[in-house]
Amino acid sequence: MRRMKEEGMATVGTSTMFFHEYTVDIIFDALTDAGCDAVEFWLETPSFWLKNLPVPVIQEAIITHPAIKSVSVHAPVLDLNPCSVNPDVAEISTRWACRAVTIADQINACAVTIHPGRRTAKRPVSFADKERLAYYLSEVKTCAASAEVTVSLENMEHKVNSLLPAPQDFITLLKAEPWLSFTLDTAHTFTGGNGEATEYIEHLHDRIAVVHVSACIDGRMHCRTKDNTDVAHILTLLAEYGYAGPLILEIEDLTFQPELSLRKKTELLSDETAWVRSFFE
Repeated sequence: MRRMKEEGMATVGTSTMFFHEYTVDIIFDALTDAGCDAVEFWLETPSFWLKNLPVPVIQEAIITHPAIKSVSVHAPVLDLNPCSVNPDVAEISTRWACRAVTIADQINACAVTIHPGRRTAKRPVSFADKERLAYYLSEVKTCAASAEVTVSLENMEHKVNSLLPAPQDFITLLKAEPWLSFTLDTAHTFTGGNGEATEYIEHLHDRIAVVHVSACIDGRMHCRTKDNTDVAHILTLLAEYGYAGPLILEIEDLTFQPELSLRKKTELLSDETAWVRSFFE
């Protein structure tokens, strides 16, 4: 049975990479202790990625942690670029995106987030780069055709070589690709101006499958969210539009000094989860 959220209820959790130094069972214990009911499983979580991707380990963790009602997957992105000018890099990146779809289907995830890739050179995107993106998405579409999982494309931060740098690019793409959904990353929107998130939500609220929630402070992304007015505005707007999917706190633990212990990470996550959930109660 696919692990889904309750109808009409948004779920709140975090990426497994927030607990990257721990095993899968400890990560799920911490999520439960923090009051989370959602998780985004990164395939690159070291205790999974470096042990030949033991899918039964995730399946067992899901079964033994029934409080986690919504499970999504993030496709591998480290060292990868599906739109690379190097055909070998592009091929292996696409293959991993498809493998993520397969694993997401095996663990009954509700969605899998993929990245759009980027131009290899730090130059404005060319027509050839857009063709590579189209090919990549067509390959993922084929892989996902037999899977019961939503594929969701994430907006990236504004950079000169970003393939989809603005809301209008996503609006146009998703109109042409009805099979594809949208992962809204709040921190990435702040690199394009505070009004960008509003534009995404107003035009694509019915296509959002996953939301990555974090703040951008002094140019540093993926900071904690509690009491951040910019994040509060986005959460309020999502609630007004009736968003009922997973809200994944994507907080970078390196923004904290000294390093956080497991207990401190769990306490922080509990605090952040309660704050985010308050917007949807």
